[in-house]
Amino acid sequence: MSGAGFILAINIAVAGLLATVFMMIAFDRAHASARWIALGYVFGMSNAALELLIADVPGSRLLMTLTYASFLAALVAFDIGLARKYAVKPPWRLLGLAFAVALALNLSIQDMARESMLRQVLYQAPYAALQGIGVWLVLRAPNREWIDNALAGLLTASSLHFLAKPLIAAASGGVGDSPQTYLRSTYALFSQSLGTVFAVAVALLMLAIYVRSMLADATIRSETDALSGLFNRRGFEDRAESILNTAARTPMPVSFAICDLDGFKATNDTFGHAAGDRVIAVFAGVLRDAFAAGHVVGRIGGEEFAIVMPGADLATARLAAEGARIAFAGQGVDGLPEGQRFTASFGVAEWHPGEAYPELLRRADAALYEAKRGGRNRVRVAAPGRPESQSAPVPARRKFRSS
Repeated sequence: MSGAGFILAINIAVAGLLATVFMMIAFDRAHASARWIALGYVFGMSNAALELLIADVPGSRLLMTLTYASFLAALVAFDIGLARKYAVKPPWRLLGLAFAVALALNLSIQDMARESMLRQVLYQAPYAALQGIGVWLVLRAPNREWIDNALAGLLTASSLHFLAKPLIAAASGGVGDSPQTYLRSTYALFSQSLGTVFAVAVALLMLAIYVRSMLADATIRSETDALSGLFNRRGFEDRAESILNTAARTPMPVSFAICDLDGFKATNDTFGHAAGDRVIAVFAGVLRDAFAAGHVVGRIGGEEFAIVMPGADLATARLAAEGARIAFAGQGVDGLPEGQRFTASFGVAEWHPGEAYPELLRRADAALYEAKRGGRNRVRVAAPGRPESQSAPVPARRKFRSS
């Protein structure tokens, strides 16, 4: 076996391995785009196998066309995978047109001399164009990060390397006058090796991008409450403390609200836990709508929720809480009696410079207790912060949930 043939055999194994890895990633529905990447490497594996087969079937125009088409298909599938990964609409018509034009062009140049510079340029240009479409797709992606820009740069280099191949062929002794002599040429060894380097480099970078996304998704899932769709206690408190740390360095008001569904135990006892879950989901939706986009809302207990509001002073926070209270009191719940309504109570506190998160939470909790004690379905504002040593005792947290 020639050196180029050996590299082709390696390419088959590597492409098969990469296709398997990307297909495994695609089992996660959130990363189904990896199926297209896997398909691209399957076509790449087919291309390498067909190039090896050409040596044993000399003069087969069909085989040469299939070989060229398989690599075009690999690039098209890869571009579709990129579009899916970056939430960009796949340019189906553009890719279909590029594939058809490239295939027709390849058929038209098969009778040209293989050593012709024009033939080599026309042979490689469609590959470069399809790789260039991949660059365009990545650059269209919203919220790109450095690793995405690195991928665009690597794909650009890959696109340019296709255009450079005719010059490389001229400098290394030519492409050979037939597919059989091509496999024994220095150019074939260099071309196949360089192609392998780019294919593996792109694959590794794509794997890094998918792993980064999977880790981010896992973090989000670990910090999200499945029932309400809001942050859970861990996710909420991490963000609340981060906001307070930022506020300590900037002259920014921050307010905090804690709220609790009134008589929730009675709701579960009367209508069942499934109905109680629907009430929680409805209340979570009301909170999302009532507070500003930059505010952080979390479910920190069974029927207990909290909101941290950067940029909001006490008056603004109280108005937002009143809006949420009124909206929820008038909100029906699917599957429950049409006239059935539910209420919630709120405690609101404004952060004071130097105040730690537990103290801010304690003051808002005390205000919520006053709202419950005052008859429920109301908003109460916390007293100004005081040193912990002078703070009045507060009843144990939420012993009144069933009331």
